[in-house]
Amino acid sequence: MAFPLSSAIISYKHSLNVSVTPSFPKLSFLPTQFVFCSNQMPSKDPARPARPRIHCLSKKTLSEELADRHDFPTNFNLSICRHGIKKLESLIAVILLSIQISSPLPLVSWDSLSISPATAVLYSPDTKVPRTGELALRKAIPANTNMKTIQESLEDISYLLRIPQRKPFGTMEGNVKKALKIAVDEKDSILASLPTNLKEKGSTLYALLIDGKGGLQALLESIKDKDPDKVSVGLASSLNTVAEIELLQAPGLSFLLPKKYLNYPRLTGRGIVEFTIEKGDGSTFSPEAGGELRKTATIQVVVDGYSAPLTAGNFAKLVIDGAYDGAKLSCTDQAVLSDSGLDKNGYNVPLEIMPSGQFEPLYRTTLNVQDGELPVLPLSVYGAVAMAHSEVSEEYSSPYQFFFYLYDKRNAGLGGLSFDEGQFSVFGYTIVGKDILPQIKTGDVIRSAKLVEGQDRLILPNES
Repeated sequence: MAFPLSSAIISYKHSLNVSVTPSFPKLSFLPTQFVFCSNQMPSKDPARPARPRIHCLSKKTLSEELADRHDFPTNFNLSICRHGIKKLESLIAVILLSIQISSPLPLVSWDSLSISPATAVLYSPDTKVPRTGELALRKAIPANTNMKTIQESLEDISYLLRIPQRKPFGTMEGNVKKALKIAVDEKDSILASLPTNLKEKGSTLYALLIDGKGGLQALLESIKDKDPDKVSVGLASSLNTVAEIELLQAPGLSFLLPKKYLNYPRLTGRGIVEFTIEKGDGSTFSPEAGGELRKTATIQVVVDGYSAPLTAGNFAKLVIDGAYDGAKLSCTDQAVLSDSGLDKNGYNVPLEIMPSGQFEPLYRTTLNVQDGELPVLPLSVYGAVAMAHSEVSEEYSSPYQFFFYLYDKRNAGLGGLSFDEGQFSVFGYTIVGKDILPQIKTGDVIRSAKLVEGQDRLILPNES
């Protein structure tokens, strides 16, 4: 696995210069400079934080200045100065303490308070990276613009539902009304995007989206009832219908592959691979609800050719060829890997990652997440499926070895992104059997792997 992208080390060394002019009766104005130093005095008690030091500096002592310009006694002048300085020190201490309490940031130089967008991507908890495979797959469908706008409006409700206590039902209602208006006003455009042989099915799904039991009208009523559970169920139903319509609208790739890659297998849509896993030591998997212990378990993976056609195509071909039947699995803290498959025949597919907001994948290059580059298919999802790196070059994926990624936010950055994000060719997600992944141990075996859906989307080199 790749090493973490970077570690941010911030050093603090700053000063706050405040020029003040103490006022004394019948005395000339004397410039005094106060310097706040954030270097902290060590504390012997670990339970108490170190305290900042405040220094008072002057190019010329007050006593000398006063003595030069006036005939007041030196002791009298010093007494007045010290009294004024103590009050000013107390005032500055109160101001600095108020700033420290009210601001979540350390007292650094003022320039550093403006965080660049590149850094904010990693550290913002609001980064809208898909957190489930289902959401990532929905967002990856290259569909009609109107359907995408409807989807985005509904997806926002998912984030609003996470708000604890008083949820913004008014905002949710506005989102659904916006989606409903687009769906009604742009009906002709939506249905015109469907292939002729799929128009009847698409029209049925469209009617369900508008007035069906799990459609937008029903979702609107659930929001008016202010029932979060009903809203969540209705939202999931509406989004599933949206995804089904979008899949009908996207019969193939929305971009042209570079000519040099046309001799690779490629998947021009979605496919489903079903794995049957058995224990290598003869033990069993935990039972399903109300069931019995199982000697084998099933895992289903949706492979996405829309975003990673070469990687998904090579994997689908290997599955059809039976290359993974009998393959042994090994486990780390973050992944379940297939064996290296040195005796298997796969293609040396280049690293293939589609950045979010782009229309085609990048090849033989990783993404710089710190600069804001995020993939359409993120690795930071439990059950993400990706190819390992080639042993020869990290610009290529392994011809055979793949892994299930066991995402754990405790091992991720502050923004919830894996430190390996943007480094591997992710091509699918586990949609059935995610509960099986943590039960897999080193030595367990893939009894069989089958491409149960998507054979018609797989194009082999001699078929081009």
